[in-house]
Amino acid sequence: MLSSGFAQQVDPQDPADDADRPGGRAVMIELEGVITPLSGAIWQRKFEQAQQQNVDTIILRIDSPGGYLSTTLELVDMLQRADEVRTVAYIDQEAISGAALTALAADEIFLAADARFGDAGLIVEGDDSAFRYADAKARSILVAQVRTIAETAGRPPALAEAMVDKDSVVFEATHKEDGRRAFFTEDEWVSRKDADQWNRGKPVFESKKNRFLTLSGRRAAELGLANGNAASPRELAEAIGVQYPVEKMETGVLDTTVVILNNPLVTGLLLIVGLGALLFELSAPGISIGGILSTLCFGAFFWSRFLGGTAGWLEVLLFLLGLAFIAMEIFVIPGFGIAGISGIGMLVVSLVMASRHVLVPESARDLEQLGVSVVTVLAAMAVCAVLLLAFMSFSQNLPGPLGRIALEPPTAEELSFAPAAAVPQEPGWAKIQEGDLGRTLSALRPSGKAQFGEDPVDVVTEGDFVDPDQPIRVVKRSGTRVVVRPV
Repeated sequence: MLSSGFAQQVDPQDPADDADRPGGRAVMIELEGVITPLSGAIWQRKFEQAQQQNVDTIILRIDSPGGYLSTTLELVDMLQRADEVRTVAYIDQEAISGAALTALAADEIFLAADARFGDAGLIVEGDDSAFRYADAKARSILVAQVRTIAETAGRPPALAEAMVDKDSVVFEATHKEDGRRAFFTEDEWVSRKDADQWNRGKPVFESKKNRFLTLSGRRAAELGLANGNAASPRELAEAIGVQYPVEKMETGVLDTTVVILNNPLVTGLLLIVGLGALLFELSAPGISIGGILSTLCFGAFFWSRFLGGTAGWLEVLLFLLGLAFIAMEIFVIPGFGIAGISGIGMLVVSLVMASRHVLVPESARDLEQLGVSVVTVLAAMAVCAVLLLAFMSFSQNLPGPLGRIALEPPTAEELSFAPAAAVPQEPGWAKIQEGDLGRTLSALRPSGKAQFGEDPVDVVTEGDFVDPDQPIRVVKRSGTRVVVRPV
């Protein structure tokens, strides 16, 4: 079953008929594991599919230690833009780092009493591969973003700030007139013009110097950072007033396939088979098994990258341009020069870009992953080159068209011609005129040797492949370049 469908969880203690149960319809999406560009793209696709089902509530069951900040902010933006549906974050284990920031953007938050929530400090990996606290500039930007996320969702921004800034100490204050409760950092308190209208209380126990704010589910509800506690999905459904059991978007064949195809080993295998089939197709033009297999391999590669959130149409365009340049070099321009090198370069760049969420490395981890992508592509090309050379070394002995892939050297008989009494006055190509007839001495693929009278001449076709001992006609001569066409 594909992931676009819903699989309903069945509770044997509940009656089968849910039609009379109160509450709106809700679906649950599980956000489990590290937040990566790949997992983030899968979750966003599920969220869009849930919105298309016209449900009343989307529940995000979060159990994650966090991950990429860029992907986290994409998930936050996804929740903030979901104005037509109610979003509820449910944390029964932990929501740490980026997962906590994602939960803050939901309309409502419910946690199990012993769940962990917070510890969202910005940690970066240095050039020595050691993790350390981000610099003040990066922290200040993230603090501003997190405060905005909390304020938009109606949550205390000071508590949210303390999750990402280990130097923020938060205390509680009560308004002298209406008894409102609020939380402030020291900097906020000093800058408030109405500070004299508030009674300053004690600091929040979990908010201390050199410690990122981390709360239990019970404590988060007490401080107003969460809407309440729920020990199970049943309690959650009762608390938010939706039907139970809650429909759950299962991880299906589509998501599993995307994850498998994005594995570096599987990627390398796809590229090896795809490039090998492409070389086979170029050696014998026409829609054959090579062209079909190459299309399937590269189609699967780019399809998985599209769904994985790392590829777009730019990468596909670069790939197709690279193929066009290589084909031009083989069939139009004799030799191997700028067009061929440029085509190979575009192929490498397109394949690497399609495997990357961030092209320019921003950390040691990004640099390492870029290296993995580059090595995977280059290794696949190197393996194809070795296999091609090995294949061509014995393909002459194979029956049928496979034996014609390798270019056999012309025999002595083919190259023999009557010895001249003296050194020729002019080379053979100089005697050639447009319209002259001759015969091929070797296979033209598309260049090779042909016999005109007593002179062997280097010739090139207009792109056609011609077997040895075939009649040809000269259609153009420009300097030493003689263009022929089969008769």
